Amino acid sequence: MEQVKVDGGTGVIDTNSVPSQPELPQSLRIALATGQMRRPLGDTLRPLLALFADGDYQVTGPERLAEDRYLTPSADWPPADVSRVGYYRTAIKSGHRPVAVVLETADAAVILDGHHKIAAYREEAILPHLLIISPLD
Repeated sequence: MEQVKVDGGTGVIDTNSVPSQPELPQSLRIALATGQMRRPLGDTLRPLLALFADGDYQVTGPERLAEDRYLTPSADWPPADVSRVGYYRTAIKSGHRPVAVVLETADAAVILDGHHKIAAYREEAILPHLLIISPLD
C-alpha cells in the first residue's frame, strides 16, 4: 500500500461519480497489460493520477479481486472487442497476470482501465488482478 498526493491534477476523474474510461499513455498500458508494475506505484501511475482532483490517495496492489466484490464498469459491459478479450485469455492461460485499475470509493468500485482484462479473467474462472486507487479522507 502506498499513499500518494496529487497536486496539480486535472480533476477529469471525479471520485464522486462513475468516471469515464481514461485514455492512458502507451507505456502505462503496456505495464498494465503485462502485469509488470514498477514500484513505487505512485510513480508508475503518475499519468493516471494526474487526471484526479488534488488530494491524498491510497494505491494498493496488484492484488486479486475478493470473490464477493462487485465492480462497476465505466464502459460498455461486456466489452465488445472479443478479439481483445481473447488476447488477454491467451496471456492469462500462459501464466501472465494483466492488471486492471479500479477506483474504490465508499459507494462503488469502478473499473477505470481493464474491462477486457476482467472479462478474460472471468471467462478463465480466475480472479482478476487489480490496482486499487482510493481517496483518503
